[in-house]
Amino acid sequence: SATTINHGLGVVPEMMWVKARSHAVNWAVYHKDLSAGQYLRLNATNAVDTNSAYFTTTAPTSSVFSIGVGEYTNQSSSHTYIAYLFATVPNVSKVGSYTGTSSSQNIDCGFSSGARFVLVKRYDGTDSWYVADSARGISSGQTDKILKLNSTDAQFTESDNSADYIAPHASGFNLPANSPFNGSGDDFI
Repeated sequence: SATTINHGLGVVPEMMWVKARSHAVNWAVYHKDLSAGQYLRLNATNAVDTNSAYFTTTAPTSSVFSIGVGEYTNQSSSHTYIAYLFATVPNVSKVGSYTGTSSSQNIDCGFSSGARFVLVKRYDGTDSWYVADSARGISSGQTDKILKLNSTDAQFTESDNSADYIAPHASGFNLPANSPFNGSGDDFI
């Protein structure tokens, strides 16, 4: 049956990652901008899928979140799980979504000195979980180093793929026109 889990985040979680510790199954990902019952897999490139057995259709609150009976989140009392919860904190973190335009666009996160860690996943189609960060470079041009969370591959430089994925912007980050993170009509978290 569905289970309610207390959490100490103090605010409503906007993204949650749940992983079984006792058996080998996918990571289940909840995101506030997906429809009720939808989820993603952190270790896969799959598009969004629907199965309310993972996160139910009950939205999380500032004190609890709900999980159904599904192998990724709550298969049996003999299995153990871990959950990582994320929320927007002004000037620190932003959990959100956007639609690609194929034109240069700024993603405003409300920051005062630009984004330092960006995790992007296309959810309406198959694609990787990409990470860019300021330690390895978020710069103009095709010099940024990008990692894929769902892959064991080494990092790659944007120029390896002849595309500029991400650029700096004072309040968040910029998506150049040719960025794979900015396909026209594509939806991203």
